[in-house]
Amino acid sequence: MSRAIAGPEIERLIQLLARLPGLGPRSARRAALHLVKKREQLLGPLADAMVTARERIVTCTTCGNIDTSDPCSICRDARRDDGLIVVVADVSDLWALERSGAVAGRYHVLGGVLSALDGVRPEHLTLDALVARAADPAVKEVILALNATVDGQTTAHFITDLLTHLPVKVTKLAHGVPVGGELDYLDDGTLAAAIRQRTGF
Repeated sequence: MSRAIAGPEIERLIQLLARLPGLGPRSARRAALHLVKKREQLLGPLADAMVTARERIVTCTTCGNIDTSDPCSICRDARRDDGLIVVVADVSDLWALERSGAVAGRYHVLGGVLSALDGVRPEHLTLDALVARAADPAVKEVILALNATVDGQTTAHFITDLLTHLPVKVTKLAHGVPVGGELDYLDDGTLAAAIRQRTGF
C-alpha cells in the first residue's frame, strides 16, 4: 500500500491530474510538483483559467462543438462552406481536423459512435439533428470523418442508410498509407485498405 507523501490538498491535486488522458500516477506527481513549485507563474493562473472555463464554456446547439458562445465561432464564421457538413464522433476529432486546415465546411459532432458493447444506441447520438441539417437544400455533401474502427465504420454505414432519401453526396475519409509512412512499419489492415483504395498516378 502506497503512503501519502504530501498533504491531502496536494494528494488531491495529484489524484485529479492522474485522471487526465495521457497522465498516469507518476506523470501526475511530476506535473503536480511542477505546478506547486511554480505557484505564482502557473498554479494561480491555471486555477483562474479553469474557473473561468467552467463558468463560460457551453456546447454549441448547432454542431455540438464546445466554445464560450452559442453558436460557436466555427458556426458563426460566414466564410465556411454551408454546402459541406463534416461528421465527427467527438469534439477532439473536430479540433484535429481544424488544426489540419483541410476543411472549410461545417461540422456535426455525434457525441460518440454506435457500440453494442458499450451500450451506445442511435438515440444516444445526435443523428436526428444530423438528418435535419443534411435535409437543408444548401447542403450538397456530408463527409463521414469517423475512425476506421469496427464501431466507427458501423456508425458510418448507419448514417449512410439514414441519408439515402436525401439528395446529398455521402463520402468518407480515405484510409491507407500515411504521408511519410514506410510500408514495412504499417499493419496489415492499413496496407490492405491502401491497396483497395488505390488511385491513379
